[in-house]
Amino acid sequence: MPIFTAPDGTPLAHHVRGEGEPLVVLPGGPMRASEYLGDLGGLTAHRRLVLLDLRGTGDSSVPADPATYRCDRQVEDVEALRIHLGLERMDLLAHSAGGSLAMLYAARHPRRVARLVLVTAAPWALGRPAGPEERLAAARLRQDEPWFTTAFPAFEAWTAGGEDTGFTAVDLTAVDAFFYGRWDDTARAHAAAADGQTNEEAEARFHDPAAYDPPALRAALGCVDAPVLVLAGELDGGPRPEVARLVADAFPNADFAVQPGAAHYPWLDDPAWFTARVEAFLAGGGSPPAAAG
Repeated sequence: MPIFTAPDGTPLAHHVRGEGEPLVVLPGGPMRASEYLGDLGGLTAHRRLVLLDLRGTGDSSVPADPATYRCDRQVEDVEALRIHLGLERMDLLAHSAGGSLAMLYAARHPRRVARLVLVTAAPWALGRPAGPEERLAAARLRQDEPWFTTAFPAFEAWTAGGEDTGFTAVDLTAVDAFFYGRWDDTARAHAAAADGQTNEEAEARFHDPAAYDPPALRAALGCVDAPVLVLAGELDGGPRPEVARLVADAFPNADFAVQPGAAHYPWLDDPAWFTARVEAFLAGGGSPPAAAG
């Protein structure tokens, strides 16, 4: 497990999986250890994944100053990883909340990004987080699922931010079903692992509003000439595809794709579709035949 040092002296870890050209990967959560990303649906067959454990998660050390969990304060951790890897420019993939970190990195270090993939990334950093009504609208798309009747009331309470919902732990666990296109054993195990992989203190600090200056970020991203792929899940509520498109609109050279039948973790919902679409983009091509439709 390789270790490098952040500018403030915090030891950070990254994990290497697969072979080929490196693809640096930033996890979401926010502040969930990179373990949950697995091999990104088999993307390791095409790329050498370099998965960063953000400070205070996974095998990375807890920083001396908890204020450095803030998204903008972690940009230079990503730059330190690039330097550690000896890359002049790097291909970068970010999932979910990691998309905000990747956008801030691209804005601050535009010449260091070769290609950028943003997977189910809400435009938090652009001042547009996913809203409750959008999440509920996406959830209603699942009304034919056998678990919907039990899970939807709990999901409504969760989106409202209620502390005392009156639902059992089983009911609240069912809320996780809306984040997956297929609520099968693989998805259940993936969801159950989240608590043990997430730094709750860091999670609460990551999206501090002070981390973001949406007008300045939008202006800076307008000068990023690297090709960008923004990939949304058809069934995802955070963000809905129309909200994810706002991320693509912030870049001058962005491609936008919606994965059919996928929710927030598209590499689990249809690994073949996901890997074909992402690898085609990283290879410099368009949407492959397997990704059509």
